[in-house]
Amino acid sequence: MTTPLAVPFQVGQLRCWALDGGRQRLDGGAMFGVVPRPLWERQIAPDERNRIPLALRCLLIDHPEGPVLVDTGVGNKESEKFIDIYGVDNVGDGGHTRLDDALAIAGVTASDIKYVVNTHLHFDHGGGNTCVDVGNGAVGDAASPRPTFENATYFVQARELEFARRLNERIAASYLPPNFEPVAAAGQWQLVDGEAEILTGVHSLPTPGHVPFHQSIVVTDGGETACFVGDLIPTAAHLPLPWIMGYDLDPLLTLETKRWFLERATREQWFLVLEHDPGEGMGRVVADGKRHRLIPLDTPTAAG
Repeated sequence: MTTPLAVPFQVGQLRCWALDGGRQRLDGGAMFGVVPRPLWERQIAPDERNRIPLALRCLLIDHPEGPVLVDTGVGNKESEKFIDIYGVDNVGDGGHTRLDDALAIAGVTASDIKYVVNTHLHFDHGGGNTCVDVGNGAVGDAASPRPTFENATYFVQARELEFARRLNERIAASYLPPNFEPVAAAGQWQLVDGEAEILTGVHSLPTPGHVPFHQSIVVTDGGETACFVGDLIPTAAHLPLPWIMGYDLDPLLTLETKRWFLERATREQWFLVLEHDPGEGMGRVVADGKRHRLIPLDTPTAAG
């Protein structure tokens, strides 16, 4: 199935786009933690290397103060070995990334982006924060990375940036300094602390568990609410409370965060955008007994 590059939807008067930043493949056992393979493979089938396909979905908000991009995918800096291990497929036309092409369909370029918000700084969420200049259609040429969005202010939780810089053995493979230190060197970080209004109608919502200072991004306007969930609930298959990634640093905290988050999202009829779901990945969550389901909504005709 061909994935649309850009799917528009409305939150009140705010025009938003779910952007296709490509695909990656991660180990299915790691993605589902203690859930047995006979259960999780019914939801997402693995390949011959036990990896499942995952989207690298980003969110664009056409905000009155300027375009806002939430998460940035993997970017273009990584080696062929890295790309093979993580099954990354994010090359667009003419050597651009797929996210570049999706942004173009939404009518903006990297230089137009005024705000970048990271849910957290793992390489598949903040890798596109920075880039290398490539030639001849090559991706990942050796070069000094620079901020991809040169005119943007970047937002992340202050303690998330501190945590990313610890680089202990447990987290070093996910937190790669070239994805966030060039932003610091350019003076483009604006750090937030806990729940905060980033812009009118755009809020950070701490949703810890996957990492201690993970945040989801809530968009509100005209009595409507959408939430870009990040890695709290990476796919619709992770809606059941105990279906938690092995990557999560504090799975019991993830469990409790999911509990209150899903109760609130159901009660307030939030529209959810799931970052890694390999399907449509958008809809309203509803309670079905003790479980929750994502109900896709009709969206305007997708472009791409």
